[in-house]
Amino acid sequence: MDTRSAGHESTTATVEPEAVGGPVEVPTGGGPGCALPDDDGDSSLEGHALEAWRSYLQSHATILRMLDAELVSEHGITTRDYEVLLYLAQAPERKLPMSALAERTMLTRSGITRLVDGLVAGGFIERAACASDARVSYAQLTDEGLAKLRNAGCTHVRSIGRLFLEHFSAEETAQLASLLGRLPGAQHGGSCTVP
Repeated sequence: MDTRSAGHESTTATVEPEAVGGPVEVPTGGGPGCALPDDDGDSSLEGHALEAWRSYLQSHATILRMLDAELVSEHGITTRDYEVLLYLAQAPERKLPMSALAERTMLTRSGITRLVDGLVAGGFIERAACASDARVSYAQLTDEGLAKLRNAGCTHVRSIGRLFLEHFSAEETAQLASLLGRLPGAQHGGSCTVP
């Protein structure tokens, strides 16, 4: 989509990040969409700063969409499903409270409930009650869910390599990990190893 206003030219690209739940227009050129008004006049993203931010947003949304499409096509689960199965596989007794799953996936309570409902219907997760507190409910990975995770894991790791890692040398990957590790939320990442 091309948008123009008096004296400004701005091009936007439509991306569909999963976390947002729909299309979002991301500025791809200079113009009003890139300016952040403040009093000192140093308020716009330009040059390398704009390029880095724009590339991050667009590649993140594109890679997630492609990873999701490949998992759905080959294994019938989404990247969110995969994430939940992985968290459960890594947990003691392969179970976690629903509240912990919501926090780790950054989903709302209703969002995690809907996601888990689908995984329960597929036989990949069972709900379990807490013996000591009736207010707490658990999601527990089934043997079928663990098998699904292991099969999907091969596809997922190959896809991550092809869509992301193959674009960087080992040294660049180490630098990228260090740089991205400074961002909010990066410290909360866990292992991707399927037990």
